[in-house]
Amino acid sequence: MLNTVHHPATTPSDLPPLLIAHGLYGSARNWNVIAKRLSDTRNVLTVDMRNHGESPWMPSHTYPELAVDLAEVIAAAGGQADVVGHSMGGKASMMLALAHPEAVRRLVVADIAPVAYAHDQTQYITAMKAMDLTDLTTRAEADRRLAAFVPEAPLRAFFLQSLDLKAEGGPRWRLNLDVLAADMARIVGWPAPTGQFDGPVLFLTGSESPYVKPEHRALIRPLFPNALFAKLAGAGHWLHADKPREFEDTLRVFLNS
Repeated sequence: MLNTVHHPATTPSDLPPLLIAHGLYGSARNWNVIAKRLSDTRNVLTVDMRNHGESPWMPSHTYPELAVDLAEVIAAAGGQADVVGHSMGGKASMMLALAHPEAVRRLVVADIAPVAYAHDQTQYITAMKAMDLTDLTTRAEADRRLAAFVPEAPLRAFFLQSLDLKAEGGPRWRLNLDVLAADMARIVGWPAPTGQFDGPVLFLTGSESPYVKPEHRALIRPLFPNALFAKLAGAGHWLHADKPREFEDTLRVFLNS
């Protein structure tokens, strides 16, 4: 089963647990602050998706498989949860709701649509694999080395959260880079599933992000007929990092209503 970080409710309520699924190259730890704040009235679970973090490395990385992974976590947590998924995690969460609707009460899809995208994220795998890990001991030195391949400091900081400097045998990435590269077309794609999820769904996007477009709504409605749409002003694709308080407040309003 996926590595799961539990954030017990400070003041328990009758709300179901909240499961958060991160995006490509991310991990459960990326969501620690938001998860901790949202755990004031409910249990919150953050997971490392397969081939990420401390979760098992598997030979393939497809959305039907990711949905089964999430369903297993929810089954162990009581059988039903509210679910928030960002980017890759958003596609996995949509697949979960379509294939296992009984497991999901409410769904928030953060800045992604059920479509195949033309972009490719393999260049970052190439950068991480090209970075010399020999005799690497500090995060500052890791940042300096990665800068030769990734000039954007925020992206480097994000990727370096998945670098284990104290791993047995020397530093290593907590990412199954080979499998993620091999299945990149599936990760940026969408398998065109059948089915429908009739529960409440919020497609929450960043106003500065190009990922969810008005024309995508015609593709969303047949799968999620009760979908709602909202934007966070001034936020990009990483809307939970750009506008964390606004993101949190929007989740509370939708999930607790």
